[in-house]
Amino acid sequence: MKFNDAVWGVLFALLGLAIVVHVQGFPRIPGQNIGPGIFPGLVGAGLAVCGLLLVVRGVLSRRAARPVPWAEAPAWFGSGRQVLAFAVLVGANLFYILAVQRLGFVLTAFVYLAALMWVLRVRLVPLLLVSLIATLLIHLAFYRLLRVPLPWGILQPIAW
Repeated sequence: MKFNDAVWGVLFALLGLAIVVHVQGFPRIPGQNIGPGIFPGLVGAGLAVCGLLLVVRGVLSRRAARPVPWAEAPAWFGSGRQVLAFAVLVGANLFYILAVQRLGFVLTAFVYLAALMWVLRVRLVPLLLVSLIATLLIHLAFYRLLRVPLPWGILQPIAW
């Protein structure tokens, strides 16, 4: 669906406002003026301002000689392959959210990447190799180098 800028602007402004309100509850660091909520708060404020600018732009486009509709279906809705690709993308994200704690990052990311490459019609051997290598490199970068606590899931017995 293609929506008028005003629709997106309202959503972004509300999201930005919600972020700003939420970070007010972040704990303060004693002796510092800048706490953990400063960066998310700035991002939220920027998002709210950009959202308001989009609302203005969307309302002005409705007043033009050829008004922009509030919503319209994009041209790719007529292509079964592109609708399938969109469905796989949404499904892969839902799968990751629902399965990562139970299966672990390595298995979930591998399936995630493989599904996305499958829908792009990547051949099987490169699909498997790239999914495996990319998953392991991402895991190495985040788990070992950046020390992000990625879940091991069912692979906990062999955690390195």
